[in-house]
Amino acid sequence: MLFSLNVTSLPIGTLIDTNENALPVGVLGKLDQDQSPTERPQTVRRKNSEIQARVNGQLSVRFTGRGLTSYAGLELLRAYLQQIGFSRRLRQQLQGVAPVGDFSTPAMVALIIAMLVVGGSRLRHVGHLLGDPVVQRFCSLAVLPTARTLSRWLGRCKRVVRSALLTFNAELIGDTIRPLDLRRLTVDVDGTVISTGLQVERAFRGFNPHRRKVPSYYPITAHLAQTGHLLRVQNRSGNVHDGKGSPPFFRDLCRQLDDLAPKALIEFRLDGAFFRREIIIWLERRTEYTIKVPFYHWVGLKKLVEERKRWNHVRPGLDGFTADVWIKSWKRYVHVAIYRKKVAHKTKKNFQLDLFDPSDGHWEYSAIATNKDLSLKFLWDFMAGRGSHEKVLAELKTGYAFDTVPTQNYAANSTWQILSMLAHNVVTNFQIETGAQKRGRTTKRSPLYLLKSIRSLRYELFNKAGIVQRPAGRATLTLARNMPTRKLFERVGSFLARAA
Repeated sequence: MLFSLNVTSLPIGTLIDTNENALPVGVLGKLDQDQSPTERPQTVRRKNSEIQARVNGQLSVRFTGRGLTSYAGLELLRAYLQQIGFSRRLRQQLQGVAPVGDFSTPAMVALIIAMLVVGGSRLRHVGHLLGDPVVQRFCSLAVLPTARTLSRWLGRCKRVVRSALLTFNAELIGDTIRPLDLRRLTVDVDGTVISTGLQVERAFRGFNPHRRKVPSYYPITAHLAQTGHLLRVQNRSGNVHDGKGSPPFFRDLCRQLDDLAPKALIEFRLDGAFFRREIIIWLERRTEYTIKVPFYHWVGLKKLVEERKRWNHVRPGLDGFTADVWIKSWKRYVHVAIYRKKVAHKTKKNFQLDLFDPSDGHWEYSAIATNKDLSLKFLWDFMAGRGSHEKVLAELKTGYAFDTVPTQNYAANSTWQILSMLAHNVVTNFQIETGAQKRGRTTKRSPLYLLKSIRSLRYELFNKAGIVQRPAGRATLTLARNMPTRKLFERVGSFLARAA
């Protein structure tokens, strides 16, 4: 049953014990005497009569609208967003361009973020949030919109709205990045395929390796290796080549990076699709770069490999050498590092690639073009760090519904991708700001924080059952007595109270 809930905010850092007494943060961990016998450490074996529980018959099912929630952990995320002024700052960015409707744009953005965080992946899933008081508090709504309303709102988010959302996303990333005072920013840029239906606007057959006849989108994304943030995303039709369609994206990305950390050194890691003359010339003027080099016949790498008699040892099973390669069609030299990796199996490449690629079943060859002054070993490790971008894209698709195509409208689908990225960055900021464990620096530029996946966060924090009540006239969120959950809420609450 849909209902209006008008409650005041629970003070940050206050948790509620099951006896419905308010406990300030820091007290919960000291209340060992308040634990039930089943929660205390046991030094002797228990009797079967203490372990077994008798179950007779089936439970009756009843639906009620009296403050029950399935997403109690969202209250902590809501408190964090309230602290950073999420809705106020978003409203300022969208001033004069926000779509007009019964529901405000900040409320719609918050609702979609809440739905993605708790596991929703389709617009129709908003119907399963109806009547949840914590979700209503999260987006400051007494009545939630329908899936049809969400679809129409997404369709009204034209380019100027999407541009404002990207600017807002850059603002939120800056809040976390600037205090770290990073000396260098390592950025991975790559495209990813999203299969669509036959009637989806601006979806075409193109670079879809697994479903070649299926129309698709081919969005390009930029990933910050040090923190795991996604800097920006731009949706594209499936027949747009990464290299040909990327220069405008690079220009916007570099302007964002200059504003994010003006004094930091920028270094790019790119795959072979970006091995193009105009991209390399543009990057050399501004940044450091490493780009995978395809074994095209006009590059001439196969001849260099076949003529090479002495290889430098990099590590067991890996050799390499460097060369300044003259590319005739470009009329310029490119510094290239060529590697061979020992394998004990036949490669799975198509035999026709043997015309260009020297892989013979005993060695696999790869090449990297760069303007960085690194040894063969460090350059190999540095380029291998691109795998973190692949992991983030995989989580974005499986955890934040990035690969969902909610409508047949291009503007709506592009906005959905931006909001999926925004949800990922909000959760990343939330973890870093609430005590994520720090990690050491590596040559791969691995993330500086040990971040949990959204799947783990749902299980441990966000998707917890609770009830919102008003004992003594104050809004109270009550959860089941569980020590791991209690300690986690206490830890996050203490960080939020410290930052308030």
